[in-house]
Amino acid sequence: MQLYNNLSAQEQAAIIDQAGIKRLTLSFYKYHNLSNPETFRNHLYTHWHDLHVLGRIFVASEGINAQLSVPAPQFHGFKQTLDEIPFLKGIRLNIAVEQYDKSFLKLKIKIRSKILADGLDDQTFDPTDVGTHLKAEAFNQIIADPDTVLVDMRNHYETEIGHFENALTPDVDTFRDSLKMIEKDIESYKNDKNIVMYCTGGIRCEKASAYFKHKGFKKLFQLEGGIIEYARQVKTLNLENKFKGKNFVFDQRMAERISDDIISSCHQCGHPSDTHVNCANEACHLLFIQCNSCREAMNQCCTTACMEINAKPLEEQKELRRGNKTENKIFKKGRSKENIH
Repeated sequence: MQLYNNLSAQEQAAIIDQAGIKRLTLSFYKYHNLSNPETFRNHLYTHWHDLHVLGRIFVASEGINAQLSVPAPQFHGFKQTLDEIPFLKGIRLNIAVEQYDKSFLKLKIKIRSKILADGLDDQTFDPTDVGTHLKAEAFNQIIADPDTVLVDMRNHYETEIGHFENALTPDVDTFRDSLKMIEKDIESYKNDKNIVMYCTGGIRCEKASAYFKHKGFKKLFQLEGGIIEYARQVKTLNLENKFKGKNFVFDQRMAERISDDIISSCHQCGHPSDTHVNCANEACHLLFIQCNSCREAMNQCCTTACMEINAKPLEEQKELRRGNKTENKIFKKGRSKENIH
């Protein structure tokens, strides 16, 4: 019985190319009390490996958070594996707006202490006791109300390339940084304003609304299914699209376009651009926005120093990296002069 991935990303990419079968990228989450996360994790791996599912899935005692891709012909078989699990039966699946066969190249199902790292030590609130879920039409209506405070629960590099107009966009690197900061920002609206939250697929708003409800906020709402489901409903129901720009996603696609608006700029030349890249120097790997002209001129590097290192033979680059810990670095708004030259 195979319970762990044994293929490299390159090997899996070649298999996808050879198969020539379209894949569907999707996501879902569910807060649920799991008594044995490891057994549940192994059950999923066994069934999903046989269906050639790829993706990044977190399992914890509080539930499951899944981002994955599945061969289109296997979608109904995959859906059946979910429906056979009582608490996942009929669960809403957020189908990606833009599809890419190589959005994921490995199947990773990991056990975590939480399905969403929130930085909270408070164990006294119920993550299933949340605010009111809003579909796209109702969401459009309530955010037009002057008594509404709209809050983006995502990180700064996500909101930089796309967000709803007039939303609060906290300058944070991670979700765990956002809850306490947002709580201070909206404290004065605790009793009389509509607090409406949104995120990529809904999971961050789910945890946030439960936390804020626990803290005494009265009028809490969240966009059901996040930006992904909102975009689908806007298209299907021919609604006005209130989202501007791209929706950042955590897979090989990096983002999916929701509107034609480009609201951000290249971090190197300042020209309009909303394309995220990772610095090609593996010792750096900084996430930043780079236009096509700068990408060509800089060989997808963030600095001339990184460009010089990236031009060296691979073995020499590996030697330079030896013993150095490489962390995921993200361009931070307000630090462009420090990071990008």
